[in-house]
Amino acid sequence: MDSKRYQAGQARLNELDPGAEQHLKDTFQAICPELADFIISFPFGEVLSREGLDFKTRELATISALTAMGNCQPQLASHIKGALHIGCQPQQIVEVILQMAVYAGFPAAINGMTVAKTVFQESGIIPTELSG
Repeated sequence: MDSKRYQAGQARLNELDPGAEQHLKDTFQAICPELADFIISFPFGEVLSREGLDFKTRELATISALTAMGNCQPQLASHIKGALHIGCQPQQIVEVILQMAVYAGFPAAINGMTVAKTVFQESGIIPTELSG
């Protein structure tokens, strides 16, 4: 394992969610501990640590992709929480999910919006634009 890439991944993951590294390790320890290392090293250490896009933009793109996939609700919830943690606004998250209705279909957007609503409620966020 490339320790420089792993350390960069730790830093990026901790920026998104300070407890995520341990959660990943705990989740996969009994069956495949290498998966946590791979997730920390490659997506977070290699791709999400690149220059060219700021972290907020990368998270909004991730939310779009996970919404479009339509079957990644736990990961979508995690990235929505992380996006809020790094300063994305709820309305930005709503807009990228809404846009997926055009490109991924209404069922994917409905599922994504349902996840966002749950995360917003759990976080105590009630955006004014969404309450009407």
